[in-house]
Amino acid sequence: MKGVCGLAFLQAIKQYLKQIDLLLLVLSLLATGFGVVLIASATKSYGSESYVQIQLIAAAVGLLLFFLLSVMDVESLCGIWKVLYVLNLLLISSLIFFGTGAEDTGNRSWIRFGGIGVQPAEVGKILFILTLSGHIYSLKDEITNFSSLIKLLIHAFLPIVLIVVVSGDLGSALAYLAIFLIMIFCAGVKLRWFACGIGITAAAAPFLWTLLRADQQMRIRVVFNPELDPLGRGYHAIQSKIALGAGGIFGRGLGGGTQTQYGYLPAKQTDFIFAVAGEELGLIGCLIIMALLTAIIIRCFVIANRSGDSPTSLVCIGVGGMMLFQTIENIGMCIGLMPIIGLTLPFFSYGGSSVLTVFWAIALVSAAKMRASKRLY
Repeated sequence: MKGVCGLAFLQAIKQYLKQIDLLLLVLSLLATGFGVVLIASATKSYGSESYVQIQLIAAAVGLLLFFLLSVMDVESLCGIWKVLYVLNLLLISSLIFFGTGAEDTGNRSWIRFGGIGVQPAEVGKILFILTLSGHIYSLKDEITNFSSLIKLLIHAFLPIVLIVVVSGDLGSALAYLAIFLIMIFCAGVKLRWFACGIGITAAAAPFLWTLLRADQQMRIRVVFNPELDPLGRGYHAIQSKIALGAGGIFGRGLGGGTQTQYGYLPAKQTDFIFAVAGEELGLIGCLIIMALLTAIIIRCFVIANRSGDSPTSLVCIGVGGMMLFQTIENIGMCIGLMPIIGLTLPFFSYGGSSVLTVFWAIALVSAAKMRASKRLY
């Protein structure tokens, strides 16, 4: 009997491994492993291994989440999008009572339990993708109607405005906005509505600018001229570009970066992990990071295409769009082309919430692939 049970178990494991997206999982693990190596080097000067230990624990929990969540029925989750939407709003609103953050940023984006921190807006990205997928699919026959567009705009802007008002986290708010725009574009919203949105935004820009805090305005201004605040908001961009330039093609070797190891590069294990790679592993290291993330993003869109006309397809688009925006924004701010808004580099930056979010995200994509495979056979 034990032999039969063992054989059945092995058969189930074999069948499971055939159905999940092993390519996506392997790429994600390679990126995570590379990120741990960079974090270990970036935090070497701190004399503590806690960063590496926390990242490894988060990656292990994330891998477990992948195995558990990759068998979920994503379509059913999208079906209860109204419940998940309210849950996401409550999750973000919890920052009103429990939010904490760094004094230098002015953001209150974290909820901390002892030494453990959770970023509700980070976890909420996945809930946002699921709810938006369900809502869009429920309107699929009327997606081009003005009334449908208004409903979707309300759907998106409630959590976005709530994030800005409650936590002041402009980075997460822009990530939500990017996910929304990518998803509705792929869902079939006409380009004329995007043109109208661009026109309205341009007209409202002077007013919107006055709503930003002085430090938020400076984050944007220093993109064009870091010397406006070389010891403040411009300092990050200046040091990041110095680190990237110093690395050359092959870098100075792990643990050998001057900007990284002597503390000149701020937020080196989180927001500026790409600059660490550039200084210590050079252009080659940066290209490997970009290749891994590009492959993961393309894989998400490939599975979206194979999922056909379904909510799971929209979920894959949302996940791919989320990673695409964060990758462009994070690398862009490291090379001085984008404002510094505190967005992490998926899989590579230090942070438990970030790691768990991306593993949850790829679990949903893998689940979509499994459902698509079952439809084919």
